[in-house]
Amino acid sequence: MRGYLLKRIPSALLVLLLASFLIFAILRLVPGDAAEVLAGPDASPESVAAIRGQLGLDEPLLTQYAAWIGDLVRGDLGPSYAIGGQVADLIGDGLGATAELTLGALFFTVTLGLLLGVLGATSRRRPVRVAVHALTTGALAVPPFVTGVLLVLVFAVGLRVLPSGGRIGLLEAPDLELQYLLLPSLCLALPSAAVLGRYLKDSLERAFAEDYIRTATAAGVPRRRLLWRHALPNALPPVVTLLGMQTGQLLGGAVLVEAIFAWPGLGQLAEQALNRRDYPVVQDLLLLLVAVFVLVQLLTDVVYAALDPRIRWE
Repeated sequence: MRGYLLKRIPSALLVLLLASFLIFAILRLVPGDAAEVLAGPDASPESVAAIRGQLGLDEPLLTQYAAWIGDLVRGDLGPSYAIGGQVADLIGDGLGATAELTLGALFFTVTLGLLLGVLGATSRRRPVRVAVHALTTGALAVPPFVTGVLLVLVFAVGLRVLPSGGRIGLLEAPDLELQYLLLPSLCLALPSAAVLGRYLKDSLERAFAEDYIRTATAAGVPRRRLLWRHALPNALPPVVTLLGMQTGQLLGGAVLVEAIFAWPGLGQLAEQALNRRDYPVVQDLLLLLVAVFVLVQLLTDVVYAALDPRIRWE
């Protein structure tokens, strides 16, 4: 397993390097100038030029890129241009909230995905299969911002059983924080749970169609035992790969969900930084998301190899 993991690390580092260059280049193509935003609308050209020189924006792009990568290697994220403070402190303040939201959404994704997939593949009742299909279709068809508004209208405005938005902090009041976390994490998880459920349903149906499953069924082996001992373990490896991809989408979708539910995470920080052309914050945030996605994919490969020994042998 260690050798398998070592083979994956160079490609992961290469992806991070390429992603850092693309992030840096694309941000410089976005219309607007950070120096002009900081100087204000009535600033003179001399003031704008002075700010640009102070921030190092008058240097060649390759020089700016090399300086940014060098600071990252040393662990120095530098100061924020517009928001104020150190970039590391700003990211650290929002990272816990976004991680909490993503983990909550991941819990709902796995739980609902397994439930929908197993019910859709094993239930002998047509109404149950129709309901599972309708739920997965609706979760995929309705955008998260619409789902979020509907959840707020039903549970916060109509029933008044859950708060509509905000965050307290898991360490300060765990019971209240779970109430604040429920709606945004469910809103974020529904599309991924629908994808996972459909894929698991198809994988289980293919597993149940195998000859050894049909032979065991004819021999009188209970269907529940066939599900948990044979069909589900064989269907899990590709589902784990899909779950790793969906985890990356959860991180990206958290930006929109945080705006809907006023969740003070990295999404709100990214919105502020983009509006103010705060290059250090935006590029460090984007590279952090890429690094997390690459790490998740690396862990997914390890889990896949643990579930399927043929991958390790190859």
